Amino acid sequence: MSATLSQNLLLAVPLAPLAGAIVAGLFGKQVGRRGAHVVTILGVLIAFILSAMTLSAVLDGARFNQTVYEWMVLGGLKMEVGFMIDGLSAMMMCVVTFVSLMVHIYTIGYMEEDPGYQRFFSYISLFTFSMLMLVMSNNMLQLFFGWEAVGLVSYLLIGFWYTKPTAIFANMKAFLVNRVGDFGFILGIGLLVAYGGSLNYTETFAKSAELAKIGFANPFGGEPWMMLSVACICLFIGAMGKSAQFPLHVWLPDSMEGPTPISALIHAATMVTAGIFMVSRFSPLFELSDTALNFVLVIGAITALFMGFLGIIQNDIKRVVAYSTLSQLGYMTVALGASAYSVAVFHLMTHAFFKALLFLGAGSVIIGMHHDQDIRNMGGLRKYMPITWITSLLGSLALIGTPFFSGFYSKDSIIEAVHASHLPGAGFAYFAVVAGVFVTAFYSFRMYFLVFHGKEHFHHKPFPGEHDHHDDHGHGHDHTPHESPWVVTVPLILLAIPSVVIGYLTIGPMVHGEFFKDAIFVNHEIHHAMHELGEEFHGAFAMALHSLQTLPLWLAVAGVAVSYWFYMISPAIPAAIARTFRPIVTILENKYYMDWFNENVLARAARAIGTGLWKAGDQGVIDGVLINGSARTVGGIAGLVRLIQTGHLYWYALVMILGVVGLMTWQLWPSMWPQFKALLGL
Repeated sequence: MSATLSQNLLLAVPLAPLAGAIVAGLFGKQVGRRGAHVVTILGVLIAFILSAMTLSAVLDGARFNQTVYEWMVLGGLKMEVGFMIDGLSAMMMCVVTFVSLMVHIYTIGYMEEDPGYQRFFSYISLFTFSMLMLVMSNNMLQLFFGWEAVGLVSYLLIGFWYTKPTAIFANMKAFLVNRVGDFGFILGIGLLVAYGGSLNYTETFAKSAELAKIGFANPFGGEPWMMLSVACICLFIGAMGKSAQFPLHVWLPDSMEGPTPISALIHAATMVTAGIFMVSRFSPLFELSDTALNFVLVIGAITALFMGFLGIIQNDIKRVVAYSTLSQLGYMTVALGASAYSVAVFHLMTHAFFKALLFLGAGSVIIGMHHDQDIRNMGGLRKYMPITWITSLLGSLALIGTPFFSGFYSKDSIIEAVHASHLPGAGFAYFAVVAGVFVTAFYSFRMYFLVFHGKEHFHHKPFPGEHDHHDDHGHGHDHTPHESPWVVTVPLILLAIPSVVIGYLTIGPMVHGEFFKDAIFVNHEIHHAMHELGEEFHGAFAMALHSLQTLPLWLAVAGVAVSYWFYMISPAIPAAIARTFRPIVTILENKYYMDWFNENVLARAARAIGTGLWKAGDQGVIDGVLINGSARTVGGIAGLVRLIQTGHLYWYALVMILGVVGLMTWQLWPSMWPQFKALLGL
């Protein structure tokens, strides 16, 4: 293939899913259920094929960084739609479109009986469009558009079942928490634009050395604050919201209230990966601020370890996987803080495949269990759901970092990169990511053993209260689990393949090669982690063999062994431990009281302030000044406008003629004035 990229081809990548979303959303009744899934799947399939072609061209050396459409010029500030295609964006395009394609196909089976079938397909196709616009952008305005668009669509999808109060609470929670993060994000963009004078990535990065010299007066005294550190921390606060980092992580577990396909899409390839991608894209700026990098490192370490602890006590199958996502996002963030940006996006890629597999596998189990999600009511499903069983096992092995599986290469690289980091927070971060290996293996295989092995805890007979439901032959419905239809199992198989092999095949070029050479900047003179990591790499096979001598592998083995002993051999042990350490369990059950703090301190304080402002003064600041005052202002302006809005066409024609004459006089007056003075003898 010629190493060139066509602008029209690149435009078709996001526009194909957008077209599918418009057809399914606006014309869903006309095209029907079949038409809705055909048009959206076709759009995402086209986007995937074109993304694969783009990746192939990038591997051949092609690059693209151009404006597609100039929307507005404000002073010297250009607001544009444009694309920057390099190794980072091409990889993200393929991951987003492939996982989205699998989710679209899977949705045919999962949402088969849902009355909002067409609406759901429209939303997930729109989600894909939004994420593609984000990862393909070459400027901060388009980045912000995609950033907010994925937030909007996630709000719609989390609350898709809008008659459920818990779903509405969850989507509002996601919306509000992300507004906090996005406020920091737009402040960061504003600082860069104010001091850099451009929204374009390339122009801003070219001024990074100048930006690093700008300081602010410290309002608390002492050393001045560096503008670039403040801007990068503000940008990362946006990533904390989107990529669910402590303490802005609280929305992600509740996103399970949406249908399972969207859980897979949010957790694997779209919204939560946006923050990791953004920090990697802005690596030329983050590299110049140790303060920002150390902040990123510590926040990621807290999330990686402490969110993993919460996965241990979950009994809802989707929530176990959700807390796994939180923990793995923490691992990616730790890698960003260690300046191992390529390792972070490498783990993003491998995680996308096995996390989508685990979520869709959980959805298949939910279908087989007739929508019971409690893992304590399962057991022994291996013989009833063989395809779901084997693919879920492969996904779990990838998640815990089993040698030769994709997750091993990315997670082990993160641990080694953090070990090589010289930032102040590296010691705590290294402890967190190493301890997290045991925790991840324990909760992953706790779920696996309780679902697929051991005694059967489900009913073969109708559930209580359902004895009066009969089939056509007068018999009660059989609630024996069953394997899911092919539209569910085929995506599981297709996701299982990269979950096993993609890490082995790509670690060389992506982490230690030059795949990201012009997309990610690392200053090896200041940050040595990637340099030291490269010196220790002797090939994917050798890396797997070397792991036999390292602590993380044996911690993973120990996590699996302990979970097997606790839940297969001696199931009384977990209950005894819970009784002994009841205060700790209570803290975990209450999710470190973060929800309680947000609802009873922050939300209550905000409501109290609003109520106080409303009641302040005679009529209240809000009621008397803002609402009634603005109403009176609008009414006064309307009274003036009403004088010229007579409803008579001749009056409007006269005004238009006078306006044209006035405009022409204003334009021509400079050239007419000398002649006018001569005429008057002045």
